[in-house]
Amino acid sequence: MTITSADYVEVIGKAIARIGTGQGDLVARAADLLTATLRAGGVIQAFGCGHSEALAMEIAGRAGGLVPTNKIALRDLVLYGGEPASVLGDPELERTPGVAHRLYDLAPIKPDDAFVIASNSGVNGAVVEMAHLVKQRGHALIAITSAAHSARAASRHDSGLKLGDLADVVLDNGAPYGDASLAYGDGAVGAVSSITAALLAQQIVVEVVARLLALGVVPPVYLSDNVPGGREHNREIEARYAGRIRRTA
Repeated sequence: MTITSADYVEVIGKAIARIGTGQGDLVARAADLLTATLRAGGVIQAFGCGHSEALAMEIAGRAGGLVPTNKIALRDLVLYGGEPASVLGDPELERTPGVAHRLYDLAPIKPDDAFVIASNSGVNGAVVEMAHLVKQRGHALIAITSAAHSARAASRHDSGLKLGDLADVVLDNGAPYGDASLAYGDGAVGAVSSITAALLAQQIVVEVVARLLALGVVPPVYLSDNVPGGREHNREIEARYAGRIRRTA
């Protein structure tokens, strides 16, 4: 079977069109929750393991994004928790539910914060346990996951639940089972979830900013550090959230 990059562009184009236009009501609900969070002085906490960390990076700390955002990542165990770097080499780390408790306790989380959690499968222990914690502590939770993959995958959490079972709003990233979109022989190539999750993240941010503008609120949005005045603009807004948001390399 012959596959080409043009085939991938076609698949991604269709996925973007479907995901970007087919979940307007859900994106609006997510934006409503996050706007309420910001209006209450809260911060948007973003979490994802593996390649889903890209979603957290899309939410937290980038040009054109909201300043009151914080990324939670497995490496926080080392950066803030004193664990040896070798812990990150454990292939079972993201499947370990107890990791979620440690990450939650290490993060600068306040009661008014909301969470955006991404997981393509939605079944691994750390992600599901984090979702449990988030809801137990009374936070709003938006999940970005693959409906197709989650439906076919067994939960790796003792509760038997998956990420989408616990969220207030569930957004489907449109990725197929296994994420890769172009089959060849016994394999497949051309992942979908990172691209479509980034699209959903940006849609949500745009809708939050639109709501703030409609309320007459100046949105706390990052400029690029690489434009004149950008760094000064960003540091001024970040100072309002001192101790609430973390920015690391």
